[in-house]
Amino acid sequence: MRITCVGGGPAGLYLAILAARRDPRHRVTVLERNPESATSGWGVVFWDDLLDDLYRNDPESAATLRRDAVVYQGQDVLIDGHPAAHLGGYGYSIGRRRLLEILTHRARQLGVDVRFDTPADERVADADADLVVAADGVHSGLRDRHADEFGATGTLGRNSYIWLGTDKVFDTFTFAFARTTAGWIWFHAYPSADRLSTCIVECSPEVRAGLGLDGTDPRAHIARLEQIFAGPLDGHGLLDRMPGQQPASWHRFREVRNATWCRGRTVLLGDAAHTTHFSIGSGTKLALRDAIELAALLPRDATGLDERLGAFDRHRRAVLGPVQDTARRSMAWFEDVDAHLGPDPAAVDPVTFAYDLWRRRGSYPRWRYHLHLATQVGTVRTARRAVGTVRRVVRQRRRPHVPAVPG
Repeated sequence: MRITCVGGGPAGLYLAILAARRDPRHRVTVLERNPESATSGWGVVFWDDLLDDLYRNDPESAATLRRDAVVYQGQDVLIDGHPAAHLGGYGYSIGRRRLLEILTHRARQLGVDVRFDTPADERVADADADLVVAADGVHSGLRDRHADEFGATGTLGRNSYIWLGTDKVFDTFTFAFARTTAGWIWFHAYPSADRLSTCIVECSPEVRAGLGLDGTDPRAHIARLEQIFAGPLDGHGLLDRMPGQQPASWHRFREVRNATWCRGRTVLLGDAAHTTHFSIGSGTKLALRDAIELAALLPRDATGLDERLGAFDRHRRAVLGPVQDTARRSMAWFEDVDAHLGPDPAAVDPVTFAYDLWRRRGSYPRWRYHLHLATQVGTVRTARRAVGTVRRVVRQRRRPHVPAVPG
């Protein structure tokens, strides 16, 4: 079967890898409009459940990803003038550029034709293809040209955010909230790679305007943010671009939904099909799982493809609906930070606030709150981390032992 993936992000590349791996007779092409190694953003996060899926489907690339990822332990919540409050758990992070390098190398190793600097309009994508995979992101051109047929909607969140890096290396996932003369502003930060961390700054539009962050000078924005977050950053700087990239800019999150992900033999994948607010950190995981499920349904030839695409569409959209609902609740919680924190930082109980932040996705049993209180004690926190380390090691040992893909 001839498969064209439009978009060289995680969804398009991983679908290409799995299609080529499961049946080398497939002719798979990936068309990416940007130059090779050009990407926006810094690090992406994931957890053991995704690693399990990746090892089951392509253990070679999974081993490389695990080798190059960094682990963060726990979550810290910092509020002006208060000691840190603590949350449990652990996760992984890898630089987005490194993730794409791993997937690109593996795709080519399996015979996929990966072409960079290749914009793809509909005629190019359809030419000589039995299946077109539209994995071209939140602003998908293939989707938007047929928005009515896909039932595409895009809803903007209220807050502004900017995706930055920092040379401060965080060892936990850190939320830092700062009270300014204009109101509250905060960041979500986590380690990435190469002695750098990701730092996503978020605030309401009123705070952004009040702090003068709606002007046109990106360096002035960075300097102001470094001043505001000097404490949580320990005096380290913020970075507004990767080498060779354009400076980061402010955005509003756009929630994308589609009434169907299929139009004929074109199927949407990843952010072209759905988006989830960055505060739940699931975008990459969901894109890769889209690819896993679609690849598992691909026939050896185009016979029966329409029915299989329909099955993929129905099942995967049913899975994503509740996830997007959860992400919307998380987004709404951050859009109401002023109500959660109030005007006086001194009046905030950081432990209670941290628990409220943690349960923003839904309700939990009472014992979770008591565990949260216990986690504020250093010895208990150390014990939780030790248990998490043991679980992580045991889980890794159960996975296939394969060499990492070189390069």
